[in-house]
Amino acid sequence: MQRKELGIAVIGAGRIGTLRARLSAKHPAVKFLAIADLDPARAAALAKTTGADFHTGNNFEAIERPEVNAVFVSTPEDLHAAPVKHALELGKAVMVEKPIALTLADADDILETLRKTGGDLRIGYSRRFKECFLRAKEQMIQGRLGRVVGGTARVYNSRAQAFSILKRSAHATPVVDVLTYYVDLMCWFLEGNPPVEVIARGQHGIFKEAGYDAHDVTWGIITLADGAVINLGVSYALPAKYPTLGQSDRVELLGSQGTMIIDDDHLDHLIYSEKGIPHAYVPDHGVEMAFLGSNTAGDWACGDFWGPLGNETRAWLDHLVTGAPTVHATPQQARVTLETTIAIERAAATGKTIRLPLET
Repeated sequence: MQRKELGIAVIGAGRIGTLRARLSAKHPAVKFLAIADLDPARAAALAKTTGADFHTGNNFEAIERPEVNAVFVSTPEDLHAAPVKHALELGKAVMVEKPIALTLADADDILETLRKTGGDLRIGYSRRFKECFLRAKEQMIQGRLGRVVGGTARVYNSRAQAFSILKRSAHATPVVDVLTYYVDLMCWFLEGNPPVEVIARGQHGIFKEAGYDAHDVTWGIITLADGAVINLGVSYALPAKYPTLGQSDRVELLGSQGTMIIDDDHLDHLIYSEKGIPHAYVPDHGVEMAFLGSNTAGDWACGDFWGPLGNETRAWLDHLVTGAPTVHATPQQARVTLETTIAIERAAATGKTIRLPLET
């Protein structure tokens, strides 16, 4: 098998872009690495850390480099569309962070560019690459639950991280930015059985008082095409010192011939330290007690990065090199997920039942 050499551009030098760049720099097939950020100093700093070959404050300049054949778009959520479309138009493979966009109009614009170019685009729903969820997907493939009639997924985190996300992008609410992972997981587990109706309720308080139009708690009931009912919930309003460093979650699936429960709260790995434990997502915030393993992306340990985002990044780079199949979310799947999260927010805001697909 002839293995392809890679030239990678990482667009966005924030926390996730930094991880993508550092992991790319360690991959044996990557022979060229470019870093771009609208803040040139941040791009230069990450380039120095990773030994990148090129850095710039112009996103398009990095994408256009002739050595580059694949692009990570790790910009803020509302800035995904332009670099994704530009890279696709130049014939370069793209992975963009979730969600694909914040609006259906931007998502459809990306999908239209993809249709015209016949390009290669995947969306970074890294929860798919956590071992417990990969194992769960295999059980679904094997049909061990029979017909799934219902399920639930809920995720909790502290308000410290929620405020960090909302300051970056006020429209990246806990539903759009976090519950999106679990909409994606459920749609992936129940592939071919799309959401058709959403009922949701939310409670305003902490975030509203801080000036953000986001619910402290949101619960949604999703009906799928075959009548299965899925309950999804998110709260990123727990006290700032709550021990979760990213996501504490639980997923359940109920079938006609089996049941599957995935307890991912991380209560089994607790650390307390009077020296304090740094928070990966909020650099100026530390806790004395933490659930190890709750960092959404994963953790640095013994010189390498382990966990869902590490698995996802390496799997995409391997896919580009060898052509091996991959379970990364497709653009079509990502649009369904975006539409469903928008419906959850709309239902919570209005108290109305929302039918899918939405009218655009």
